[in-house]
Amino acid sequence: MTPLTEVAGRLITLRNLGKVIHPATGTTKGELLHYYATVEAAILPHLRDRPVSFLRYPDGPGGQLFFTKNPPPGTPAWVATTPVPRTEDPRARQVMVQDLPSLVWASNLVVEFHTPQWTAASPAVADRLVLDLDPGPPATVVDCCRIALHLRERLARDGLDAFAKTSGAKGLHLLVPVVPTPSERVSAYAKRLAVEAEAELPRLVTHRMAKALRAGKVFVDHSQNAAAKTTATPYTLRARERPTVSAPVTWEEVGACADPSDLAFVMDDIAPRLERYGELLGPLFDAGRAGEVP
Repeated sequence: MTPLTEVAGRLITLRNLGKVIHPATGTTKGELLHYYATVEAAILPHLRDRPVSFLRYPDGPGGQLFFTKNPPPGTPAWVATTPVPRTEDPRARQVMVQDLPSLVWASNLVVEFHTPQWTAASPAVADRLVLDLDPGPPATVVDCCRIALHLRERLARDGLDAFAKTSGAKGLHLLVPVVPTPSERVSAYAKRLAVEAEAELPRLVTHRMAKALRAGKVFVDHSQNAAAKTTATPYTLRARERPTVSAPVTWEEVGACADPSDLAFVMDDIAPRLERYGELLGPLFDAGRAGEVP
C-alpha cells in the first residue's frame, strides 16, 4: 500500500524518504521535506501567486537534472495552477505554490524553486528587480560582495532599496522592490546599471555573458528581469553536493565577507538565522519600500 501523509488536511504520497539526495552530507529526501516545512513561513510569501518553474534533481546533483515549467504528471487537483501562455503552447499553465500542502507536494519531487519577478495577477509587470552577480573564476563571492556594495549605493541614488541573498551556488543576488512596472522597462534599467558598473569598474565587472570576457570578473546578469526569465527563489535548496540554500544575508555580512565560506549556508543554518535576524527580505512585501524605476 502506498503511504499517505496528511498535511494541513491534504493527503500526499511521500516516497523514498530515506534516499540520499545530497551525497556530501548524506542528506536524505525526508530531511529536505522537513527543511521546507520548517521554513514554510519564510519561503511561501516568495512563492505565493507566482508561477513556479522547477529544476528537478530526483537522484541528487550527480543524476539527471531537468527544468520544467508545466505541471508534472499526477499533479493533485488541489494544487493551484495559472495560465502562462507561451509561443509554442498558448494554453500552457504553471504551478503556484500557495500553501504548506503544495510546498510539501512540490518538495517531494526534489526541486529547486524558480520564480519570475511578477505575479500571476499582473503578468510581465514586475514588482521587483533582480541583479545576479556571478563570479568568473578565480573571482569568488568575495568579489561579488564588493560589486554588491557598489550597486547598492548606485540604486540608492535612484531612490531604490536593495536586499541581498546568496545564490546558493557561488554568487550573490540583489533584489529591489519596485512599483509595478512593465518587465521590459525594468530590464532596460537593469541593463543600464550593469553597463554603468562595467564602465566604472572595468577590471572587476562585465555585463556580457560570454565566458571569454568573464575570467576573474563578476558578471552582472541583468537578463533575469525579462518577463520569460526566473530566478532561484529565496530559501530554495540548490542541486549541489551539499544542501546549500539561496539565503538572505545582511549588508553587514556582505561588507565583512573575506572568504567564500563566510556566505556559504546549508539548510541547517537557516532556522537559526531566521531566529536571529527574522525575515531579511520582508521589506520586499512592503509597498512603502517600493521605488519608481527611473
